[in-house]
Amino acid sequence: MIKLTKPRTSRSLALTIAKIAQNKLATDILILDLRKIESAPADFFVICSTNNPIQAKAVFEEIYHQTKKFQSMPPRYEGLESMEWIVIDYFDVVVNIMSENARNYYKLEKLWSDAKFLTLNEEAKAIDYDKENLKNLFLAPMV
Repeated sequence: MIKLTKPRTSRSLALTIAKIAQNKLATDILILDLRKIESAPADFFVICSTNNPIQAKAVFEEIYHQTKKFQSMPPRYEGLESMEWIVIDYFDVVVNIMSENARNYYKLEKLWSDAKFLTLNEEAKAIDYDKENLKNLFLAPMV
């Protein structure tokens, strides 16, 4: 179990959410720092994959309930009907919990490839992510 403290910045909120997802065994967790991209809809995206709808729901519920302790306003969310792609919007941080198929199809990382990429190591510490590894993340060619 990870010890969470109240995030003071959008970056620390994104890292906290990534740690919660990692703790729930979400895979391929990436944090995209979009702050230097003029047209970006948020400061950060957190993107993770899940193996099935049950895991997607568990990751969503854990993120929602853990962050509820820190946030004065509850986040908006979409996607609980299908569990293929759940979006949680904290305004400055947008969380994308995706099935492997949805993630492979939409390829958000390629769409926002100008962002700085971070991930978490085994100790839940933020580290830079080498974008060359994206080739291994996607199976199908980009359409």
